[in-house]
Amino acid sequence: MGLDISKMLTPSKAPSCGIIPGNAATPISSVTLPVTFGMKEKYRTEYIKFEVANFKSSYHAILGRPALAKFMVVPHYVYLLLKMPGKTGVLTFRSNLKKSYDCNQEAIEYASTTHVPEPSAEVFAAAQQLSQSEIEIPTKKSS
Repeated sequence: MGLDISKMLTPSKAPSCGIIPGNAATPISSVTLPVTFGMKEKYRTEYIKFEVANFKSSYHAILGRPALAKFMVVPHYVYLLLKMPGKTGVLTFRSNLKKSYDCNQEAIEYASTTHVPEPSAEVFAAAQQLSQSEIEIPTKKSS
């Protein structure tokens, strides 16, 4: 993103799951940055904490539910639309369908070439060898 945030980083150990399919990414650190939606006349700014991780992605930053809640965003996924309250009324943001599709295709391509870590593969192989009785969770008998 072209930012020099090296002096603003703080240690972090919160793993990020579901961003890289099949893998968990452990952040290097975290940083709190101002995020602004809108233009000069109509805008909204909030400070959002980002986890900084070293992995390839089609996105520069991912705003999760906590960030959307802080902005009080109402997402309309079908229309690729975000609405949120601003200082002078409702802010509406439309996305580009072509850009969204391209990012999604890039993420699929990356996920298909990423290898599942060895410990996960070992656990999966061991689970395949279990019998049906070993897989069932025993229920506690009531007294």
